Amino acid sequence: MTEVLRVEEPGVFTTIQDLGRPQAVGSGVPPGGAMDRFAHTAANLLLFNDAAAPTLECTLRGPRLVAEIACVVAITGADLSPRVNEASIPMWTSVALAPGDTLSFGGRRLGARAYVAVSGGFIGDRWLGSISTNVMTGRGGMHGRALAAGDVLTAGESWRPSQPGRTLAEDLRPAYGERSLRVIAGPHVDRLVPESRVALFGAPFTLDPDSNRMGYRLDGPPLEAPSEELLSFGLIAGVVQLPSGGRPILLMADHQTAGGYPLVAVVASAWLPVAAQLAPGDELRFVETSIDEALRSRAAQRAALDSIS
Repeated sequence: MTEVLRVEEPGVFTTIQDLGRPQAVGSGVPPGGAMDRFAHTAANLLLFNDAAAPTLECTLRGPRLVAEIACVVAITGADLSPRVNEASIPMWTSVALAPGDTLSFGGRRLGARAYVAVSGGFIGDRWLGSISTNVMTGRGGMHGRALAAGDVLTAGESWRPSQPGRTLAEDLRPAYGERSLRVIAGPHVDRLVPESRVALFGAPFTLDPDSNRMGYRLDGPPLEAPSEELLSFGLIAGVVQLPSGGRPILLMADHQTAGGYPLVAVVASAWLPVAAQLAPGDELRFVETSIDEALRSRAAQRAALDSIS
């Protein structure tokens, strides 16, 4: 364990995340983990880290970090204008830092969440088998909270030396500028009245400011699904729930583990990275797709990651 980066400014909401604790869902614990798992994984693979190694998830405005020792980092996901010593550096590329170098971020260009990986992976508090930060319980990561000025980040040992300049080709990166999320019709879609089904798969929705890592509240045409109440059942990230008020909710990484609202759609897994990069005020649409097409998209993403592993 080695001290690698010191936090001068924490950014808006920067937390340590890995791939979460899905094994604890049966006990009612949200799975958590990185919102954009593709970006998280790619950042690690660029450094020869394990895909699940903890990274920093930086929301809307990134932190200001100072290198304590020579190290190699990679920044993926949202383009928050990363810089080293105020000079721009490329995204989706491994970059060397010398002792005293400052990694910072300028304005937000595209997306909402950037991921910073360091060679060896960040070290943090482990809870239920994961280092992911769960702020609701105050567990995992940096003592269960977002980073604060003065924190010192530590990293583990790298099993293979990182190399600056490794990159993921631009055409293999997610289409973060796309605002049409591919979804599969949910098990309760037939509860929607005809007009609401047309609206669900065609009308624009806007991400409400009252959204977070648990779920996105969506503003748009109210949807109606009159029917009998449902018993609670298990939930996954990407589910589109429809509460009684008619405003859909898109569940994300820290979602509750069970619920009884109708599930009218499920975002295809390959499109969850795009959903993870939405910010309050962004507009989106749901486009119905087939399971076969969703599987092809997921296979293409796996192939993209395999190209740098």
